[in-house]
Amino acid sequence: MERSPIISVNDLRKSYGEFEAVKGISFDVYEGEIFGLLGPNGAGKTTTLEIMETLRDKSAGSVLIDGLSVDNAQNQIKQIIGVQLQAAGFYPGLHLLDLLELFSGLYNVKIDPMAILEKVNLAEKAKAKYKDLSGGQKQRFSIATTLINTPKIIFLDEPTTGLDPQARRNLWDLIRQVRDNGTTVMITTHYMDEAEQLCDRVGIMEKGSLIALDTPDNLIDQLVAKGFIRPKQVKQANLEDVFLDLTGVEWQVES
Repeated sequence: MERSPIISVNDLRKSYGEFEAVKGISFDVYEGEIFGLLGPNGAGKTTTLEIMETLRDKSAGSVLIDGLSVDNAQNQIKQIIGVQLQAAGFYPGLHLLDLLELFSGLYNVKIDPMAILEKVNLAEKAKAKYKDLSGGQKQRFSIATTLINTPKIIFLDEPTTGLDPQARRNLWDLIRQVRDNGTTVMITTHYMDEAEQLCDRVGIMEKGSLIALDTPDNLIDQLVAKGFIRPKQVKQANLEDVFLDLTGVEWQVES
C-alpha cells in the first residue's frame, strides 16, 4: 500500500547574505511515521524545522504541510501542527493544569487538561509547579503542550537532551505512543541510538545538504556492505543496559 506524504520538501533553500544554510534539499515525510532529521551542529536541521513550522521564511523551494504551502497558508498550518517549546516558554510558578488552560486559550480550543496529563503520565503532578518537575517530567510536559490542538504533526527538537537513561527511555515510549495514536512525528536528535530505536526513516544533513535518506536498518546494511567492521568487539550489553536493569526498565513516575 502506497503511503501518502504529509510533509513535502522540494529544493528548499535558506540563505543569510552569502551564506547558504540550507542548500536545495528535498524529501517527504509520510503520514504516521517518526522521521528523524540528523546532523552535526550547523548542518541546517533547526533552520529546516523552523521553516516547516512557519517560524522562519525560506529563500527558495517549496514546503507543503498536509498539502498547505508555508508561503500562503501559515495560519492553517499552525492549526494542524504541534511544536515543542523549550523550558523558557513556560511560566515556572504556574501549576501544570493552569499552564495547559493557558495554552488552550492561545490555541482557542477547549481541552480536558487531566486527560492530556494522563497521556504523558503526569496526572499525579497536575497541581505541581513546572519549576518543581524533574528533567524528564518537564520534557514530557513539553510534549503534552504539543498535543493541545490535536495536531496531525508534532515537531520535537532534541527532546531528550540532558536526560538520564531511564527518563530517555520513558520519553521514547511516549513518542511511540503519540505516533501510534495517529500523529506524525518529526524529530531532531544528536543521539544515534535514539534515532535507530525510534525513527522509521532518517535524513542526514551535512553543511546544508541532505546526504542520506533511508531507514536506519538500510543505512546500517549499506555501511556493512561497503566492508565496514567495528574495530572493537561489541558486547551483548552496555553500561546503559546495566543501569536500566538495576534501576528498572518499566515506566517510572519520577519523584
